[in-house]
Amino acid sequence: MYYNENTVIYLDGKFVKANEASTDLYSQTMHYGYGVFEGIRAYAVENGTQVFKAEEHYDRLKKSAELINIPFDYNVQGLIEVTYELLKRNNLTDAYVRPLVFCDPNMSLARPNNVSIMICAWEWGAYLGDKQLRLTVSSYCRPHPRSIKIEAKVCGHYVNSILATNEAKDKGFDEALLLDSDGYLAEGPGANLFFEKDDVLFTPQLGNILPGITRATVLELAEELGIKVEQGLFKPEALAAADSAFYCGTAAEVIGIESVDDKKFPKAWNETLGKKLKDAYSKRVRQPKAVQEQL
Repeated sequence: MYYNENTVIYLDGKFVKANEASTDLYSQTMHYGYGVFEGIRAYAVENGTQVFKAEEHYDRLKKSAELINIPFDYNVQGLIEVTYELLKRNNLTDAYVRPLVFCDPNMSLARPNNVSIMICAWEWGAYLGDKQLRLTVSSYCRPHPRSIKIEAKVCGHYVNSILATNEAKDKGFDEALLLDSDGYLAEGPGANLFFEKDDVLFTPQLGNILPGITRATVLELAEELGIKVEQGLFKPEALAAADSAFYCGTAAEVIGIESVDDKKFPKAWNETLGKKLKDAYSKRVRQPKAVQEQL
């Protein structure tokens, strides 16, 4: 699904065949989840292929590493150039890109001495599909911000996401919705939450959620479209009384939510602010960067 005998990845300064690459089974990342990663999308645009917000993603990769004391000696611009070369070598235009910074062999709980970087890419449709989602509020909450660096995209943090997603699917739902440790709305296992009430958008404030780059893009688009957005702490009851809702994330893009615990939102998706933002987002990511910067 992700690679074949012709797929090329970037590993520690070299382009190598994916099926010939190897790593050390004693890696600290393998045993403890002590590593950082990014999810990035490339889109076919009028003049070729464009990696959407590449600099922002690699800046976050660097920040994630620094927040959890993983050495990061890579140049962001250099990684962007490598990414475009990787896409070219794999003949990819619309693609998902996954950079991963992982640690050397180390069975202790101390910071690593050396790290490696891998970047791979593959064709991948919208992660959560293209139909509206049926959610359930998870019995799992997001980790407390005093227990981890919540703003870092760390490998081990996603065990929480896997547990929540599997619980939801086992119950017959499409995806989970997680609250924070105080019972306020947080986010999905891999996406940020927005909901609409009386022509105003609401979204959980930073602090207990991953500050998504797609979330930031949605906020930019909302401002351009004159849509009022309020960020804050919201209980599940506020979502239950909403007119509509949607998730957003690099892998998921923008996708509508049909219901939460089988309670459907009353507003038709095509009439919602979420649909308007979904269309605007789809258009934005496929615009050449020069055009984006003029908007």
